[in-house]
Amino acid sequence: MVKRRSYCCSSLFILFFSTVSSMAEQAGGIRGMVYDKDFNAPLAAAQALITETGDKVAASDEGNYVFNQVPPGTYTLVFSKEGYTRQVNANVVVSPGAMTEVDAWLSGEFVEMEEFIVQDVQIGAGSEAALLELRMESPALIDSIGSDLMSQAGASDAAGALKLVAGASVQDGKYAVIRGLPDRYVNSQMNGVRLPTADTDKRAVQLDQFPAAAIESIQVSKTFTPDQQGDASGGAVNVILKGIPEDMLLKLSSQFSYNTLATGQNDFLTSKGGGVNFWGWKNRDIQYDHLGDNWEGAVGILRDEAPWDSKWSLAGGGKYIFENGFKLGGLASFFYERDSSFFNDGIDDKYWVEKPGNPMTPQYIQGAPSQGDFKTQLFDVAQGSEEVKWGGLGVVGVETDNHSLSLSTMYTRVAEDVATRAEDTRGKEYYFPGYDPNDPTAPGNQERDAAPYLRTETLEYTERDTYTIQLHGRHTNLPFPHIGVENILMSLPPELDWGVSSSFAGLYQPDKRQFGSLWWAESLNPGYPPSIPSFTDPAVFLPFKPAANFTLGNLQRIWKEVSEESIQYFLNIKFPYEQWSGEFGYLKFGVFADEVDREYNQDSFSNFNDNRAQYVAPWEDSWSQAFPSENHPLTAADIDVDYQGKQNIFAWYHMMDLPLTSSFKLIGGARYEETEIHIVNSPEKEVTWIPPGAPGSITLNPGDADVSYSQRDALPSIGAEFVPWKQMTLRATFSQTIARQTFKELTPIQQQEFLGGDVFIGNPFLQMSALNNYDFRFDYAPYDGALVSLSYFYKDITDPIEYVQRIADFPYTTPVNYPEGELSGYEFEIRQQIGQFWNPLEGLSLGANATFIDSQVKLPVEEALQFDQPNIMAPMRTRDMTNAPDHLYNFFLTYDLDNLGLADTQFALFYTVRGDTLIAGAGQSKGKYVPNVYETEYGALNLSISQKFGDHWSMKFQAKNLTDPKIKTVYRSAYFDGNVTKTSYRKGMEFSISISAEF
Repeated sequence: MVKRRSYCCSSLFILFFSTVSSMAEQAGGIRGMVYDKDFNAPLAAAQALITETGDKVAASDEGNYVFNQVPPGTYTLVFSKEGYTRQVNANVVVSPGAMTEVDAWLSGEFVEMEEFIVQDVQIGAGSEAALLELRMESPALIDSIGSDLMSQAGASDAAGALKLVAGASVQDGKYAVIRGLPDRYVNSQMNGVRLPTADTDKRAVQLDQFPAAAIESIQVSKTFTPDQQGDASGGAVNVILKGIPEDMLLKLSSQFSYNTLATGQNDFLTSKGGGVNFWGWKNRDIQYDHLGDNWEGAVGILRDEAPWDSKWSLAGGGKYIFENGFKLGGLASFFYERDSSFFNDGIDDKYWVEKPGNPMTPQYIQGAPSQGDFKTQLFDVAQGSEEVKWGGLGVVGVETDNHSLSLSTMYTRVAEDVATRAEDTRGKEYYFPGYDPNDPTAPGNQERDAAPYLRTETLEYTERDTYTIQLHGRHTNLPFPHIGVENILMSLPPELDWGVSSSFAGLYQPDKRQFGSLWWAESLNPGYPPSIPSFTDPAVFLPFKPAANFTLGNLQRIWKEVSEESIQYFLNIKFPYEQWSGEFGYLKFGVFADEVDREYNQDSFSNFNDNRAQYVAPWEDSWSQAFPSENHPLTAADIDVDYQGKQNIFAWYHMMDLPLTSSFKLIGGARYEETEIHIVNSPEKEVTWIPPGAPGSITLNPGDADVSYSQRDALPSIGAEFVPWKQMTLRATFSQTIARQTFKELTPIQQQEFLGGDVFIGNPFLQMSALNNYDFRFDYAPYDGALVSLSYFYKDITDPIEYVQRIADFPYTTPVNYPEGELSGYEFEIRQQIGQFWNPLEGLSLGANATFIDSQVKLPVEEALQFDQPNIMAPMRTRDMTNAPDHLYNFFLTYDLDNLGLADTQFALFYTVRGDTLIAGAGQSKGKYVPNVYETEYGALNLSISQKFGDHWSMKFQAKNLTDPKIKTVYRSAYFDGNVTKTSYRKGMEFSISISAEF
């Protein structure tokens, strides 16, 4: 992979500089005279326009005009003056170093005809005004957020910023969810290029790796057009990085943050040798020399002081224009961030319904209450996380009037260390109300094996890095013969854009450590009177092995490495034309290819045959602290599955923008995609897996769960746009799209976030989903910066991929294809400049958006029938789609306080709400009913105040998550009242001060 990536990067550099050389050729020019045709006299003040470049000049008093520094090419000139009929001269050829002579004769007219000329109006690319302009002009339904609003909202990265977009939310703090459709239905890109991901869970770009300091805007296209990738079913999220500035720029910023739950706390969870170093690089090799012996390194958590959070960034660049009009520019930026989080009051509980009509009771494993030997899973969870994130962005570009070329590269590195402690003491209390661990005679201490205290400790250190190099070219006014019929349809010079990229993503998780112990309190042993009097058995820790890892010891140390490489190419060519009414449309064609290679490697080690180990100590002590100094040899666990995966996508498309009148046009076409997914698993000798529908584990032999999948799709799209007047636009579209499986979902690997947490197992028989999409939108922009919008969307899904809960030898989650599903909803959005209505409130802007989503999937027949069984009696034919929130709300207020006498002061307030969201569908096994799991509604309130000092300096105060809600998931069903909490935790409030300077 390394050789391939180096070759691709070198090729891109060579291609860039060779193309630059070819672009830097000598310019020419156009000159001539403009005459009054009726009087055969020079016509002063007439205007000459080059339509391809937008350049204009006015004729002198003698009728002379001249364009200097015109790049070689073929142009169309338009001559005009009020009271005269315009004249169009096509096919004007400009040669290098030469002046082309063109004269014009204009005739007088009695009625002035309206002139319409297409121009590329450039506003600040990150400004809200520019993005509203893009929204109104785009052929697709686009919502955006710019760097200005991101800064005011305090968004630290692309994931945080995306929450401000109507209908958008973020899953797991990283992944885009658009209109209730999660990552598989959303195409996430950087500068139009889909990046690889080494995430073990998803084939989705982790948006938290793009810091706000490097982002110009985030554009969300919510409808599919053929020039987009075919899996943009919910939408396409394009993170636009900062480009070359027009003027010389140097910007520095720094920030210090305080979290109410973490910063300054002396009980922060970490481990000996844990945490992250400055650059996020750690070398933790497998201790092969110690196989069969004790290993070095901590296996449990300890308490320590929390780190301080900070970030800083530096950016500089500019553009130089040569005398011949040739432009050369560049931008370089670097960012560095340290962040931490902590909660001490989380819970992670597992419940089920044992008999129809009964309330929920704790799930039990490794036995049953009737046997007197069993364990519950009612965990109180504490977790500490430290993260360092850094990277750089470099862009260099050249530009002439008709050609532009840019070479950009970005590298990001994220290192995170997470320490998790989960303790189950509530299980004993549930089965033995009033339980006292200090009373050896208590019933709960006489039945020591019944719901004993459990403690699991997980130390997880992860490094993620992403690298991409991209070469983009854009060429306009290409030489091409004019084709068509005068006054009916005439072609204009075509436009070409293309891109080549090589990208890499890696995940390195060295030495993930999972340690489990159970605890018996002191217990009165009656002995055998009179020969053996009664005595008290001491409190003792024993090994605990969660059911998913029951064949292992109570300590597992795991090395995991994932790498993914992508080579991507695209080429688009557009043929503009002018039709009979003077409106402009285009034909567009393109090709696309994406080749992805993934390698997944895992090696696990454990203390096998260590079942008699014990540690005599009270519950307040921790066996994990003494464990490394005891004798617990580790050997290799032959339970791992490595795999190699390939995903190749090739596509071509055609589309047309057809204006029928000045106010109505059609946009349509089709995309043809071919998908190939191949996975070869390499299981070790003791690997087991659970085939779909199987009651328990079986041996995984080579080839049993390999995947060789291919599919071809024709994806049509048709849309209509009606503009009754300039400020109002109505759009309607229909399209067909797809959704693909991920590597994780297709592989039978058992994955677990922390010891005692939920287990995920893939399904190699999973199929792709197909969607029919219907979208309608009304946009009204009464004045610059204002917007009123209403949208309706409906999606009909065949074979949706849903996650369900199963219980075989242990509870786990797995993906399955449901027969069908549907999702519909409404979006409302409004933005207003209040100063338009009342001058004293000049500078006050209000905005709000709301999305209401209704989703439903139909259960497979065999799954629906299991809920009808007499011991379940919870009939269910349909349910909500997973990860589709009931509703999303965003409210924001920004106020420039100049009118209040506070010059260069800005206040901003943002409130976001995410409604109830299904996380996992209901399931059953062994006669127990496990209801749906929902994440409940929560909202976050952010505030910022910024102040400029002079021309260069500014300061900002930010307060995030001021509501600090509990983030909860609950069991919910129509067959019992209320909710039963499954998980819960808080993030804490965050306060920060930042200082920046720009020169």
